[in-house]
Amino acid sequence: MKKTLIISACLLTVSTSLSASSDCYSIMRGDTLLIGNSRIERAFRWNNGNLVTLSVTDKLSGKKLNTLAKNPDFTINRHKATEARVNVTEVPANAIKPKSLVTTVSYRLGDLDVERIYSVYDNTPAITCATRLRGTMNGDASNADVSAADRKNIEHAADMKSKPVTAVLDRMQLKGNHWHGRAVEFRDITDWHDNLVEAKDFISYRKVNHRGNLLFVSDGERDGGFIFVKEAPCSSVQLAYRNADFISDFGDFMVTGLGLADSDVTPDKWTTAYTVTLCTFGEGELSALQSLREYRKKDRHLLADRDEMVMMNTWGDRSQDAKVNEAFCLAELDKAARLGISLFQIDDGWQAGKSPNSAVAKGSFKDIWRNEGYWTPDSVKYPRGLTPIVERGKELGIEIGLWFNPSVQNDFADWEKDAATIVGLYKKYGIRMFKIDGLTIATKRGEENLRRLFDRVLADTDNAVMFNLDATASRRGGYHLFSEYGNIFLENRYTDWGNYYPYRTLRNVWQLSRYVPAERLQVEFLNKWRNADKYPDDTFAPGNYGFDYIFATAMAGQPLAWMEASNLPEEAFEISPIVKGYREIMHEFHNGTILPIGQEPSGRSWTGFQSITSPDSGFLLVYRELSPNKESTIDTWLPAGHKVKLTHVLGNGKSSNTKSSQDGGLKVSLEKPNSFALYRYTISK
Repeated sequence: MKKTLIISACLLTVSTSLSASSDCYSIMRGDTLLIGNSRIERAFRWNNGNLVTLSVTDKLSGKKLNTLAKNPDFTINRHKATEARVNVTEVPANAIKPKSLVTTVSYRLGDLDVERIYSVYDNTPAITCATRLRGTMNGDASNADVSAADRKNIEHAADMKSKPVTAVLDRMQLKGNHWHGRAVEFRDITDWHDNLVEAKDFISYRKVNHRGNLLFVSDGERDGGFIFVKEAPCSSVQLAYRNADFISDFGDFMVTGLGLADSDVTPDKWTTAYTVTLCTFGEGELSALQSLREYRKKDRHLLADRDEMVMMNTWGDRSQDAKVNEAFCLAELDKAARLGISLFQIDDGWQAGKSPNSAVAKGSFKDIWRNEGYWTPDSVKYPRGLTPIVERGKELGIEIGLWFNPSVQNDFADWEKDAATIVGLYKKYGIRMFKIDGLTIATKRGEENLRRLFDRVLADTDNAVMFNLDATASRRGGYHLFSEYGNIFLENRYTDWGNYYPYRTLRNVWQLSRYVPAERLQVEFLNKWRNADKYPDDTFAPGNYGFDYIFATAMAGQPLAWMEASNLPEEAFEISPIVKGYREIMHEFHNGTILPIGQEPSGRSWTGFQSITSPDSGFLLVYRELSPNKESTIDTWLPAGHKVKLTHVLGNGKSSNTKSSQDGGLKVSLEKPNSFALYRYTISK
């Protein structure tokens, strides 16, 4: 049961414990509001509800960042705040998220009602702030910043003053002149992009715009810093985007870009801007990345019987919907079981309605609900419905998943019908995994309706259903929006088009894994024997790799067999012991903080991943690409100069006792190029 406490602004004159929930607290001391837990505290000057950050403390390292405390954290217009109130609620845990303490500060700015909703989890170095608006914007979201190219020379101190920025979602105004930043921009639309991460390092000087979902800020004079996480789509597809996510101006760091147009905010309802999370960290990059990952892992519980999978989806062999029917699926299930698959997903073509991607009919996504039977199983292909497929899957230990395309017209106006369809399929067949495809989130109303769809399904299935969110095209959630709803279908690659290369898939996951939980990414591996003619004299052709290695390139994420099992030669099934061995440890592996090690995959590198499961143990997944060297010293996240015991788990290599170098490197060896090894490690001094 939720527990709520409300205090009006006139009572905020004494020290008051608004609420404390085990590790988390929200306390008012005079005109100072303190929100935190055992890992982080953010102190605010009340300022009639329009809070101004005074300091942020990382309790693990003891580092405290004091601010200049000049301007409100949220800026939208020039009105003074009135009618301030604070409401504290304890939100219990469920199958998606752990419990949290939520502090809602509400006030008015002229014609605009504002709610700033702060959430904090136990033992997590992060505080999240969502912003809701109601009323009239009066052009507040539309003001453009002045380009640096249009500014005059600096000859006097007054010339250094920059124009105020109106739409600021959050802010840290720090003392000092030696702040180092890293803005990290992401790209989805992976049918068109194969370089998915771009990080830009800078030293903060005068006012500069930055793009990205992450901003790391560290103190050049002392250890420690903070991270702003903008919980929004990738920069290039955000709503109402004005070419900046962050602004730095000496020690002043701002999050900008509400994701709202003026017309999105009306007096009759609340509208939510993009959410911002602030994380703190102590010394070094590892501390920063672990803080970020600790928060990200609280987005969604990783449950072994729901979120872990080795999936097969037959679309990767390009038959589209031409083959799928009852007999085909039953035959595929038998072979999928031999391979070690845990979830078989029927892509587009199971339903009676025909999509634009159909190989057997000219279909459409337009006005889907004019055909009330669109989302029923095709009676010709599946005369007994999906029951025989589901029952055979149960006999083989394989779950069944389905593809689904929400009705996109009128900003997902038919979201309730879509939700009811998914809930009905869950209740009738027990299907828990739905691939969500074909999205175009072009407006705030569309984003809101899509969220309503997901939330309704979760509410009506007691959080049993999860969504596999396709990131291959159009305007979608990317890596930082909707992350609580499931995992990400990362990319389509096909041997038919000669654009599948194992090292490039590995590279995409390797780059993303520094900032995004790899276990949230569904990563494809293909049938290497198909379409050899599409790769003439190509050193990195799929056919030049062992099938076990190709599977291993997907192991940091959730492996996706993007293929028809019936097209595999008999030798392909020789990897089943590796697949089954991987399934035995994948949850333990994924529960750790997975970070990239070694060199960036290039086809010729020594590379891999480290899963840090505790301060002195974890996993190392090492790949020797087409390198001429049988051994290499690779960069890791191990502490320097420690004894390391490697216990062989899968792949090549063998158990050994070794020692990390003074810079944390580790010497590893593999006899053959294009081979891999998965080890458990333990460390001691």
